[in-house]
Amino acid sequence: NGNTSCSFTKERIQLLNNIGFEWSLASCETWDVRYEELVSYVKKFGNARVPRSFAENPSLGNWVNNQRTIYKKFQNGNTSCSFTKERIQLLNNIGF
Repeated sequence: NGNTSCSFTKERIQLLNNIGFEWSLASCETWDVRYEELVSYVKKFGNARVPRSFAENPSLGNWVNNQRTIYKKFQNGNTSCSFTKERIQLLNNIGF
Protein backbone atom coordinates (compact mmCIF):
# COMPACT_ATOMS: atom_id res chain seq x y z
CA ASN A 1 0.00 0.00 0.00
CA GLY A 2 3.04 2.30 -0.11
CA ASN A 3 3.04 2.96 3.64
CA THR A 4 6.64 3.82 4.47
CA SER A 5 6.06 3.49 8.22
CA CYS A 6 5.73 -0.28 7.93
CA SER A 7 8.08 -2.09 10.32
CA PHE A 8 8.82 -4.86 7.84
CA THR A 9 12.36 -4.59 6.64
CA LYS A 10 13.87 -6.58 3.81
CA GLU A 11 15.81 -8.49 6.44
CA ARG A 12 12.65 -9.44 8.34
CA ILE A 13 10.96 -10.52 5.14
CA GLN A 14 13.97 -12.67 4.25
CA LEU A 15 13.99 -14.25 7.71
CA LEU A 16 10.33 -15.18 7.31
CA ASN A 17 10.97 -16.50 3.79
CA ASN A 18 13.87 -18.57 5.16
CA ILE A 19 11.54 -20.48 7.46
CA GLY A 20 8.92 -21.02 4.76
CA PHE A 21 6.44 -18.40 5.91
CA GLU A 22 3.26 -18.52 3.83
CA TRP A 23 2.33 -14.98 2.84
CA SER A 24 -1.06 -15.97 1.54
CA LEU A 25 -3.58 -18.11 3.36
CA ALA A 26 -5.08 -18.97 -0.02
CA SER A 27 -1.73 -20.46 -1.00
CA CYS A 28 -1.89 -22.86 1.95
CA GLU A 29 -5.47 -23.79 1.18
CA THR A 30 -4.64 -24.36 -2.49
CA TRP A 31 -1.70 -26.57 -1.56
CA ASP A 32 -3.91 -28.64 0.73
CA VAL A 33 -6.59 -29.01 -1.96
CA ARG A 34 -4.07 -30.10 -4.60
CA TYR A 35 -2.42 -32.48 -2.15
CA GLU A 36 -5.78 -34.17 -1.48
CA GLU A 37 -6.35 -34.39 -5.23
CA LEU A 38 -2.94 -36.02 -5.56
CA VAL A 39 -3.82 -38.52 -2.82
CA SER A 40 -6.95 -39.42 -4.81
CA TYR A 41 -4.88 -39.74 -7.99
CA VAL A 42 -2.45 -42.11 -6.25
CA LYS A 43 -5.35 -44.25 -5.00
CA LYS A 44 -6.81 -44.42 -8.50
CA PHE A 45 -3.63 -44.89 -10.58
CA GLY A 46 -1.19 -46.37 -8.08
CA ASN A 47 1.50 -43.72 -8.51
CA ALA A 48 2.10 -39.98 -8.19
CA ARG A 49 3.32 -39.46 -11.75
CA VAL A 50 0.60 -37.08 -12.84
CA PRO A 51 1.09 -36.01 -16.46
CA ARG A 52 1.68 -32.29 -16.83
CA SER A 53 -1.29 -32.15 -19.21
CA PHE A 54 -3.61 -34.41 -17.20
CA ALA A 55 -6.94 -33.98 -18.99
CA GLU A 56 -9.10 -34.87 -15.98
CA ASN A 57 -7.46 -32.20 -13.82
CA PRO A 58 -5.02 -29.87 -15.61
CA SER A 59 -4.43 -27.89 -12.41
CA LEU A 60 -3.20 -31.03 -10.64
CA GLY A 61 -0.74 -31.80 -13.43
CA ASN A 62 0.68 -28.28 -13.28
CA TRP A 63 0.80 -28.36 -9.48
CA VAL A 64 2.72 -31.65 -9.41
CA ASN A 65 5.21 -30.28 -11.92
CA ASN A 66 5.62 -27.13 -9.80
CA GLN A 67 6.12 -29.17 -6.63
CA ARG A 68 8.95 -31.11 -8.27
CA THR A 69 10.56 -27.86 -9.44
CA ILE A 70 10.24 -26.26 -6.00
CA TYR A 71 11.60 -29.41 -4.35
CA LYS A 72 14.70 -29.32 -6.57
CA LYS A 73 15.27 -25.67 -5.64
CA PHE A 74 14.78 -26.53 -1.97
CA GLN A 75 17.29 -29.39 -2.25
CA ASN A 76 19.78 -26.99 -3.85
CA GLY A 77 19.57 -24.64 -0.87
CA ASN A 78 17.02 -22.14 -2.16
CA THR A 79 15.42 -21.08 1.10
CA SER A 80 13.15 -18.50 -0.51
CA CYS A 81 10.77 -21.16 -1.78
CA SER A 82 7.72 -22.04 0.28
CA PHE A 83 8.55 -25.73 0.58
CA THR A 84 8.66 -27.15 4.09
CA LYS A 85 9.91 -30.39 5.57
CA GLU A 86 6.33 -31.15 6.55
CA ARG A 87 5.18 -30.88 2.94
CA ILE A 88 8.08 -33.05 1.81
CA GLN A 89 7.06 -35.69 4.35
CA LEU A 90 3.43 -35.60 3.23
CA LEU A 91 4.48 -36.06 -0.39
CA ASN A 92 6.95 -38.82 0.49
CA ASN A 93 4.23 -40.63 2.43
CA ILE A 94 2.25 -41.12 -0.78
CA GLY A 95 5.19 -42.09 -2.95
CA PHE A 96 5.85 -38.76 -4.58
